[in-house]
Amino acid sequence: MTTPDSNGPGPGGLAPDTAVPVAAERRLHPMSWLFVLVQQLKQFIVPLIVLTVFGRGDRNELWPLIGVAVLVVLSLWQYFTYRYGVAGDRLVVRSGLFERSLRVIPFARIHNVALQQSVLHRLFGVAEVRLESAGGNKPEAQMRVLKLEDALALEALVRHRGVAAGTVAVEPEAATLLALPLAEVVRLGLVSNRGMIVVAAAAAAVAQISPRSLPNAFETVGKWLFGYAGQHHFGPMEYAASALTLLVFAVGLLRAFSILLALLQYYGFRLSEIGRRLTVERGLLARWRTSASRRRIQAWTLREGMAHRLLKRRSLEVDTAVAEENQQQRALREIAPIATPAACDALIERLLPRAQWSSLAWRALSASNWWRLMLPTVPFVLAVTVALGWRFGAWGLLALAWLPWAAFVAHRRAQRMAYAMSEALIAVREGWWTRHWRFAELDKLQALQLTRSPLDRRCGTATLWLDTSGAGAMAPPLRVRFLPDADARALYAALSRTLARQPLRW
Repeated sequence: MTTPDSNGPGPGGLAPDTAVPVAAERRLHPMSWLFVLVQQLKQFIVPLIVLTVFGRGDRNELWPLIGVAVLVVLSLWQYFTYRYGVAGDRLVVRSGLFERSLRVIPFARIHNVALQQSVLHRLFGVAEVRLESAGGNKPEAQMRVLKLEDALALEALVRHRGVAAGTVAVEPEAATLLALPLAEVVRLGLVSNRGMIVVAAAAAAVAQISPRSLPNAFETVGKWLFGYAGQHHFGPMEYAASALTLLVFAVGLLRAFSILLALLQYYGFRLSEIGRRLTVERGLLARWRTSASRRRIQAWTLREGMAHRLLKRRSLEVDTAVAEENQQQRALREIAPIATPAACDALIERLLPRAQWSSLAWRALSASNWWRLMLPTVPFVLAVTVALGWRFGAWGLLALAWLPWAAFVAHRRAQRMAYAMSEALIAVREGWWTRHWRFAELDKLQALQLTRSPLDRRCGTATLWLDTSGAGAMAPPLRVRFLPDADARALYAALSRTLARQPLRW
């Protein structure tokens, strides 16, 4: 509940002092203005430094600093006018002086509590708190910043629906479900592509700011390398060996960078359970603490790439019912960034005891549809072949060698496609080189859709789509493809009856 509305104060202001009785109102930390200042400076200083380094800096372009000064004044104003307190089972947030705002947030509506501590936060013993719900594009409340003990006390209030932790008859102990030692975090860095993603994003940003910077850098390095090779009279074998060495060095450097990023983000990872609420803590320099109720989990994704299989590991992710923009770093998403298959299965069995995960009866889909998995690759390969043939002549036809490999991969993918359903859960299995299992409890399904493309009608098949709340952009779809039409309609009817009997659980 929000007064006057969910997006901010209404016209003409509000006199909240008599609207809701609040036990004891509290302020933000006295240094909260400093953290707002630092947050705003991040948005201005980096572009200015890049512009200066790449030759586009101009003293006349420092006008954004005026905006920063205004934001500092506004942050100080926020500190003196921002209050929060507890009224029974609700959190009350008051802000503004001339135009006043009152937000009343029932604890039952808060789905996710995220605490973030940067290095500066840890030096001052404070934390940023975000309270998120399943609806809206913004958090229900964002507090920059609170004392760490106040932030943890607020998290406990959310957990107990407004009842102070000291008055609870029996406070359940936190049970550690998964902890990642240093060796596991290093393995996580080895299987991830975070280093490549960060480098690619940085290159894209530099290319946007200074389009000639990257080409000039590559040209300079290329001239130096070829000049060195020419001075030492490299032959074809030396060139090939040098290229292979540079490739191995680049891959190793990216993997080392990925390990560094994994250490910064996942060092000290700990998944714990207090009552029916899950909490994740992680981070080396900056620390994140995120908690959400188990019943807020809407869908699950179990992943296994080639590097995972080499290390005998998997990862387990969940979708929670929170606002879309909060799906990434602060949301409860990775409950097992890396773990053994047995540990992942044990987590699923503990958190979904009714699902009977280990005893699911998987129903394989027809492998005769392999050519439909390969079909999207054919136009791309033909286009590349034409382009290479035009440039290199008959040698360009070698690109057609990709088609047998694509057919092999499609065969293997089709052989692994399957689905399973129990009394409480439906699951889908797909992939070969990179594998995933996607599943959700039946009472978390929001909608069903049965579709038939022209190819489906030609082959007598259909696709059943299952929608849940909070699906992330990187999560694979929950769907059953290439089902015989009669089986698809029967499964659709059975799930429809189940959804009609069971209420939707958030």
